[in-house]
Amino acid sequence: MENAPGPDDHAEPKEPPHEREGEDRGVPDAATVGPSGPELHDQVGHEALAGSAAGDTGVASDTVGAPPAVPESDQPVTSKPTYRPEPAGAFGPWRTDIPPHAERPESPAGWDRAVDLEAAPGVIPDIAEIYVPDDLRAAIEDAMAKYPDRRSAVIPALHAAQAVHGWCSPEAIYQVAAVMQVTPAFLSSIASFYDQFNEEPVGSRPVYVCTGVACIPQHPKRVFDALREEAKKQDLEDTEIREFECLGACDMAPMASVAGRYIGPLDPSDAPEIVRAIKDGEKPLPGRGLEDSDYRLPWGGRA
Repeated sequence: MENAPGPDDHAEPKEPPHEREGEDRGVPDAATVGPSGPELHDQVGHEALAGSAAGDTGVASDTVGAPPAVPESDQPVTSKPTYRPEPAGAFGPWRTDIPPHAERPESPAGWDRAVDLEAAPGVIPDIAEIYVPDDLRAAIEDAMAKYPDRRSAVIPALHAAQAVHGWCSPEAIYQVAAVMQVTPAFLSSIASFYDQFNEEPVGSRPVYVCTGVACIPQHPKRVFDALREEAKKQDLEDTEIREFECLGACDMAPMASVAGRYIGPLDPSDAPEIVRAIKDGEKPLPGRGLEDSDYRLPWGGRA
């Protein structure tokens, strides 16, 4: 048996690892750079890196890239437009993503209009140049005096202006802006956000039927539909009857707010009497309003 080499046996010196023949020294060979020929390109038309997926495909550059565009005439039609065309400069197309039973399907004014970057910056109106009714000015100043930051009084100030003008008209916005010393755009951003501010003329007598999630099991939509139908029968004018998301009176559902007076629980059969009282300027359903001293829920107790 041949003895194993001892300490006195000397082997030939080995080559350093970086000098071995055929060893990979980090230089790409033909297997990693792809075949010789024209430069390969990736899927977006840029030159591919050596060793990249695009460089390894071996596909000619004229067959690599984005698929050809499909002519418009060959594209499938997903739906037929159901909205009427709008003229140039309009606020935007009519909404097509709202269920057929929804009220006010049109887009809010201005939401789809591009910003005019060339327009002059917002200017705070000069109180000396804007006429403001004395009562409105006093109400706004009284609201500002209650807060350390005058801008915190925007909501009560807009409510005061809407009570005078019937809606948040441009004139009303400018009057509030002049007293509060803010830009009209700042006020418009608030008025357009909150549901109880009207940026278009509406009836002076608001009737809100709560159709929030908590009221839905009590079928408030039936009450709303009955009120709308009865208003047409009795030719009720200057009154806005609309659904409201939540009025915060779930225990008396279905309910409504008539000029700020909460009444309920309601039934569709109450609609004729409610409309008649509004038309005659009377308090609808005495004894069934939340503010009435003798108000009681049908099952006993107060709301």
